[in-house]
Amino acid sequence: MYRIFLVEDDRAIAREVCRLAGSWQFSAHAVEDFSNVMAEFAAFDPQLVLLDISLPFYNGYYWCGEIRKVSRVPVMFLSSAADNMNIVMAMNMGADDFIAKPFDGAVLIAKMQALLRRSYDFAASAPVLEHRGAILQLGQQALCYQDKTVELSKNEFRILATLMQNKGRTVSREKLMESLWQTDSFVDENTLSVNVGRLRKKLAAAGLEDFITTKVGCGYLVG
Repeated sequence: MYRIFLVEDDRAIAREVCRLAGSWQFSAHAVEDFSNVMAEFAAFDPQLVLLDISLPFYNGYYWCGEIRKVSRVPVMFLSSAADNMNIVMAMNMGADDFIAKPFDGAVLIAKMQALLRRSYDFAASAPVLEHRGAILQLGQQALCYQDKTVELSKNEFRILATLMQNKGRTVSREKLMESLWQTDSFVDENTLSVNVGRLRKKLAAAGLEDFITTKVGCGYLVG
């Protein structure tokens, strides 16, 4: 069952698209918090994004750009602003298709199915993890925050991925060292501390102060 992520502020249209998608055995999620679309995007981990242009807070072009920083998931714009300039702008921002409102439900489903076939016959999109607006790209060993990309070493990436996969929960030093052993590096308590220290400095330089919290005698967490 493909997961469809809908960014549409017209609730009637959102309900109808979700109903239509469900009738074709798609799992659809309509965004609720338009000020923080990327958090819902990361949590739902969609395989197709349907995106309006005119939205509260930030427009669809902005969110398309944010999605393209972290994912190759196919994006289709749904908009009544279907003049040539907007269609060209959408494609230049990384969209894969554009359908004008009002649209026929059968045509929308046919376009969705065609785009999914084209996208997933060749490659799947890598999942992402999100916390406090920071998005970790699991396929590229990089963290994106606002307009910054933080390149991570293999050890730093495994530490951060483990913490973000368990966000809100303390991860023991032992569990983190087990994650680092997968890198074929020699890991002891001092090695872990050095890597956590370097990771914290990189996060702070990107504007993510206190992203990782130390729980004395227990381990670390992001929360």
